[in-house]
Amino acid sequence: MCDTFFSPSQFNVGGNPILAKNSDREPNEAQQIARFPAHTRPQKGVQASYIAVECPERVFEVILSKPFHMWGAEMGVNEHGLAIGNEAVFTKMKLLKKNTGLTGMDLLRLALEQSKTAKEALDVIIKYLEKYGQDACGGYQDKGMYYSNSFLIADTHAAYVLETAGPFWAFKHIESFYAISNLLTLGTDFDQIHPDAQAYAYQKSWIKRDVPFDFQQAFSEPFMTFMGRGASRKQQCEWQGPFSKNRDFELQDAFDILRSHRIRENFEPCRGDMGNICLHAQGLLTPSQTTGSLVVELRKDAQSSVWLTGSSAPCLSIFKPFYFGTITLDIENFPLASSHLDDSYWWQWEKIHRKALTDYHSIHAKIQAFREEKEKLWLKEDQLLANSKDLKKKVELSQRAIQECLQLAKKLEQHKPKPTFRLKSLAYSLYWKWQNRVM
Repeated sequence: MCDTFFSPSQFNVGGNPILAKNSDREPNEAQQIARFPAHTRPQKGVQASYIAVECPERVFEVILSKPFHMWGAEMGVNEHGLAIGNEAVFTKMKLLKKNTGLTGMDLLRLALEQSKTAKEALDVIIKYLEKYGQDACGGYQDKGMYYSNSFLIADTHAAYVLETAGPFWAFKHIESFYAISNLLTLGTDFDQIHPDAQAYAYQKSWIKRDVPFDFQQAFSEPFMTFMGRGASRKQQCEWQGPFSKNRDFELQDAFDILRSHRIRENFEPCRGDMGNICLHAQGLLTPSQTTGSLVVELRKDAQSSVWLTGSSAPCLSIFKPFYFGTITLDIENFPLASSHLDDSYWWQWEKIHRKALTDYHSIHAKIQAFREEKEKLWLKEDQLLANSKDLKKKVELSQRAIQECLQLAKKLEQHKPKPTFRLKSLAYSLYWKWQNRVM
């Protein structure tokens, strides 16, 4: 489960669009932050998660946040100031579950690598969807996790929401704050729709012919959509968006939305059900947690700044700035996470996250004090570097942020948790004991 939102330039400090996303995946599904420079492939094709697909030889530089085992990405940005986040959506369109198509993450990466604008990315996703389909498992250990996808696509001048149901799609150009989650949101207000979608829905009697065609009503699968609680999370994003402020929206506001819980006081991870934007796994009814978070300011006249946690649970994480054309994310400087505990940033911080599950308030307070100081400082430095071409200073800022966070992690490793009675519920304890087998 995931949440993505877009705040257009007219609402924001600095007058630049902001796109943000929480990626909610399985608890041990480490998420990699990776930069892939612009390059030319030796042939016009690439091996995606399950199938090989045709693509141009020349691809653009991208910064991605991606599940460690996938070719595609949950969210990302390219060198031209194009950003995309995707969501799982549950529809009446049955997939064959033969892994003969593309994941939503594959579609996202293909679009970022090939497109300069949001409209180009929209067209690329539709092209690949129509050619290859999306019959592809989106789970890690859950091999039955197949779904359709929706996308928020934004550049410095335009943004679109694209929603799919099997081979069918609808999209809308958006000019105001917009949030998507694990549900279809386009009703009768789409700008364009797949030419055969309406006829198919009428044939299946999913919608009446004597009313305006409603994409959401026609294709949404009610049970899984309800269980995913996407409507609640979408609403919470909207409640905390620019219209709730008496001032312009800023990057810190986007960080705060991604960190938010429905329970504002005395929150504990064991109470974090599917209705929380910052999602904490508990077991059968809440099998996912936020494993990575992104906020990007798409600057119109300068290089975009990409803020990533590179760790799970944004309420226990720190956003750090990353830049294009730099060496910060080269593998020798920033090891990629794997399936088990390793030297990567994700797993080193995950040790702190797991410790916090038994003593949330104490560890949260220490992280919060650190991040309130550091994020404020890094945001100021980032603004000063916005128009600078000095990549060395940008590398120094990114690397310093990473190192200071890792130093904090080392200190927190010495913390001795004081478990509360509530956290010792048998089901919750057994669930995390099972998850911790990889640590």
